[in-house]
Amino acid sequence: QLQLVESGGGWVRTGGSLRLSCTVSGRTSEEYGMGWFRQAPGKEREFVAALNWNGGNIYYHDSVKGRFAISKDNTKDTAYLQMNSLKPEDTAVYYCAVRYGRQSYVLAVQYDYWGQGTQVTVSS
Repeated sequence: QLQLVESGGGWVRTGGSLRLSCTVSGRTSEEYGMGWFRQAPGKEREFVAALNWNGGNIYYHDSVKGRFAISKDNTKDTAYLQMNSLKPEDTAVYYCAVRYGRQSYVLAVQYDYWGQGTQVTVSS
């Protein structure tokens, strides 16, 4: 079993930056991939970014390419989502997720463990 705790959300002006963190605890000795998803009010949860167990294989949604960066510190069992040039349409609850394995996973249904979510609000 794994537990995931996100942090780093908040309010930021358009064009600003935030860094989200997701710390994993529990049975972390096995390799796992991590992903970030987001859900805006009235919308379905959507993929944002994902990386594989060693961070060597990374995927981004087209809407965040060039603005967001996902990374992982295996020594701390923590993943990060650096978000720059934020736009109002980035406003959502952001969730991190974990699946055991060596690959990157871009579909929500592929993940077994989820954090509680952290709110990101972008406005002018």
